[in-house]
Amino acid sequence: MNTYDVIIIGGGPAGYSAALYAARNARSVLIIEKLSAGGQMATTGIVENYPGFDDGIDGFDLAEKMQAGAEKFGAETVYDTVEAVDLKAEPKQVKTSESTYYGETIVIATGAHPRELGVANEASYRGRGIAYCATCDGMLYKGKDVVIVGGGNSAVADALFLSKICHSVTLIHRRHELRASRIYEKQLYESNISFIWDSKISEIIADKKVTGIKVKNLLTDEVQEIACDGVFVAIGRVPDTELFKTQLTLDKSGYIIADESTRTNIEGVFAIGDVRTKALRQIVTAASDGAVCTKYIEDYFINKES
Repeated sequence: MNTYDVIIIGGGPAGYSAALYAARNARSVLIIEKLSAGGQMATTGIVENYPGFDDGIDGFDLAEKMQAGAEKFGAETVYDTVEAVDLKAEPKQVKTSESTYYGETIVIATGAHPRELGVANEASYRGRGIAYCATCDGMLYKGKDVVIVGGGNSAVADALFLSKICHSVTLIHRRHELRASRIYEKQLYESNISFIWDSKISEIIADKKVTGIKVKNLLTDEVQEIACDGVFVAIGRVPDTELFKTQLTLDKSGYIIADESTRTNIEGVFAIGDVRTKALRQIVTAASDGAVCTKYIEDYFINKES
């Protein structure tokens, strides 16, 4: 029987941080990742806000380093798709397309993915003018012209952040007013941000990288073309929690409810990184979650054995 002390579902920075710490605690550790190490991080061209790399580091390279660090201490990785879990069984069960694994504890590190615009060629230009995280990628557009799509708190906060470093920022929203908290209003209207209301991006204009967009007015169907160097999409994120929604407690947005201890409503099950409720979703906070959860994993084993 494929039994481990710790099974980690998801091989991003949270998952491999947890794997590193758990393996160094002499626990048998399995990471199940459906694609490749790094998750969303691996799709980022240059990571400039992870400590220790003053010139930045390619997201894929950072992912490989995290994986190698965990495996150095004995953690195992399998590339497979998780199809079902039984988190209340003893031991807990994880069924994949190829096998069934059993874990004394389960760590969920499946992350969340940005909600996309849904326009043609969007995926092709990710990292080449299309971005989903202003604090991650904003400095790549210093002194340049950018647009940001969205109308909630995240979009407005990103627009304000970008306005401090970019030549120009245009916020595009499909309604005529923002959904963001009114606390942002004074800052917004004192900034250099311009607004296009009742509109959506209908087309990406690019030649190897983004050079502009076409914007359609939803009331008049009028289309205008705007030159820009980058498009930041801030229309929400989608947590990857479909597998767990009948067993774990989720918040109204679908994130797993877990506090700073990373413990969920089921003993021996932990949620780390972008998949859990938290104030800031960054590589460094995901890695921090991974380290923190292993402290509570050890507490779980001590309590179970006593």
